[in-house]
Amino acid sequence: MESPTPNMGVPAELAARMSMAEQHEYLRHKLSRRGLVRGGMIAVTATAVVGAAGGVAHADNGPALPKSANDDYDGVAVAPFGRHLSFGADPATEFSISWQTPVAVRKPFVRLGRAPWDLGHKVEAEVVALHTPALTPTGKPVDQYYLHVKLERLHPGTTYYYGVGHEGFDPADAEHFGTVGSFTTAPARSEHGRHSAPDPFTFTAFGDQGVSYHALGNDSVILAQNPAFHLHAGDIAYGDPAGQGLPADASQYDARTWDSFLFQTESVAKSVPWMVATGNHDMEAWYSPNGYGGDVARFPFIANGPDPAAAPGIYSFVYGNVAVISLDANDVSYEIPANFGITGGKQTAWLEQRLKAYRQQSGVDFIVVFFHHCAFSTTNQHASEGGVREQWVPLFEKYGVDLVINGHNHVYERTDGIAGGVVRSPLLIGGTHRPGTDGVVYATAGAAGRSLYSFPVADSYEGHEAAVDSVPTYHWVSGGGKVTETVAWSRVRYTNYSFLKVDVTPAPAGRTASMKVTALAEDGTRLDHFTIVRTAR
Repeated sequence: MESPTPNMGVPAELAARMSMAEQHEYLRHKLSRRGLVRGGMIAVTATAVVGAAGGVAHADNGPALPKSANDDYDGVAVAPFGRHLSFGADPATEFSISWQTPVAVRKPFVRLGRAPWDLGHKVEAEVVALHTPALTPTGKPVDQYYLHVKLERLHPGTTYYYGVGHEGFDPADAEHFGTVGSFTTAPARSEHGRHSAPDPFTFTAFGDQGVSYHALGNDSVILAQNPAFHLHAGDIAYGDPAGQGLPADASQYDARTWDSFLFQTESVAKSVPWMVATGNHDMEAWYSPNGYGGDVARFPFIANGPDPAAAPGIYSFVYGNVAVISLDANDVSYEIPANFGITGGKQTAWLEQRLKAYRQQSGVDFIVVFFHHCAFSTTNQHASEGGVREQWVPLFEKYGVDLVINGHNHVYERTDGIAGGVVRSPLLIGGTHRPGTDGVVYATAGAAGRSLYSFPVADSYEGHEAAVDSVPTYHWVSGGGKVTETVAWSRVRYTNYSFLKVDVTPAPAGRTASMKVTALAEDGTRLDHFTIVRTAR
C-alpha cells in the first residue's frame, strides 16, 4: 500500500464511512449528475463479455461497452501482449491462458499442441471488454480487451506449446512463430499414500509489485529459478495508487497501468502460472460493488472458494505435496475496512474446512497460505493486522500451517515460530523448523517493486545480522485504531527489493519431506534461508 493521495471521486470525510459497495453506487450517481450521459447510456464503467463471433453479453454491473472506433481495425496490424497463465482447480489437468489486445479483434483463439511446430488444436477465446470512464471533465475514457481460454482434460506432467491470435494474426504462421509459448502441467497425484518420491519442484512468491525497474529486476531473477508457479500476495499493478478502497478519479487512477504491468510480467507469466490474491490496491470501486470487477476481467480466478462472486481471490489448489490457499484479507481488515465483512464470515468457515481437509488428505505434506495484510510485521507504515490475528491465526495454529506468506509491508521480514502471539521456537537463519512443535512461520515478502518501507530497528539478514531481543511496534484493532506492543518474534528484516523462493523436496511415505525457504534480493543475493520438515504421508 502507498500513502493515500487526495481523492476527488468521493469526499474523504464521506468515504471514510462508506463501504466499497456504497462508494461504487455514489460514483455511478455522481458521474450521471456530472452530465456523463450520452444518448441515454450512462458512461460509467461496465464489463461486457464479447463472444468469438462478436456478440456482446451485458454484465450485471452496468450497460454494455460502447462500440469502439476500432471495432473494424485490421487484425493484421494488431499484436497480442500481456500473456499470463494460471491454474484451474486441478493444476495437473486445468490451465487458463490469458492475454490482452490494444483494440477489439475478431475471432480470438488459442492454438495448442505438444510441439511448437504442431499447434493443431484451436480453441476460441472469451473476451472481457473493460471500459473505464472519464472521471473528470478533461479526462479520457480507456477501453481494454482481455482474452481468456480455459483448458481442461490436459495430461498431467506434460509440456504444452501454445500461441494466441485472432483473425489476421495466427501464431502458427512463420512470421509470428516467435510468439509461441509453453507451460507444463503439474504431475499426477496419488491420494492413497505414495511409495516413491515425486519429483522436487520450486515455487516463488512476493506481494506489492506494480510497475518499476525493480519490479522488472525481480521478475528476471524469478524466471531464473524455473518455478512451477508464482504466488502474488496482493497489490498487483497499482492502477489505484491510493489503496484505501476509494473510488478515485482520473487524478490518481490510471487503468493503463494494468497494460504496463501485464506487459512487464509477461516474461515470466507466459510460462509460469501467476496466482494472485487481492490486496487493498486491487479494490477498484467503479468496476463493481465489491471493487473486484476489474480483477476478474484480467485474471480467471479458481472458483472453488466460499463465494466467488463476492470475493474471487479466495481459492485453493494442490501442486505435488503442497496445498496452497489464497485468502482475501480485505474481508477482515481493521486498517482498511472498505470490504470488511464482505463474505459474512463464510471465508473463515471455509478456511477451517479447507485446512482440516488438507491436513487429513493423504499425499499432502505441507500447507502454504498467502494473502495480503500481515498478521505479524513490525514496519513503521502498517505493522500487523489485528483482524487477521483474531480471525485466522488461531486456525493456522490449530491445523499446523507450515508457511504464511504476506505482502502489504514493502520489506522482507520473517518471524520465528509463533504460537499464541509469542515465540514458540527461535528460527535462526539456516535453521530447521518443525511445525508440529515449533509454531507457525510468517514471511512478509512485500518488496517486489514499489517504494520501500522502514523498521523501527536495524535490518538483520544473512551476513548482516543485528539481532535484537525486542522490537517496539503496533497492531490494528477494530475501529481503525492502533495498539502498541513490544515483540520478540521479528527474526529477519531487510529493507530492499526481494522475493521468496521455496524448494520442495517430496519423500516416500514415512520419510522426511522438506521445503527450503529462501529470500533473495533482486540481484540474486541470499538474505535468509530455513528449512521446514514433515514426515511424508
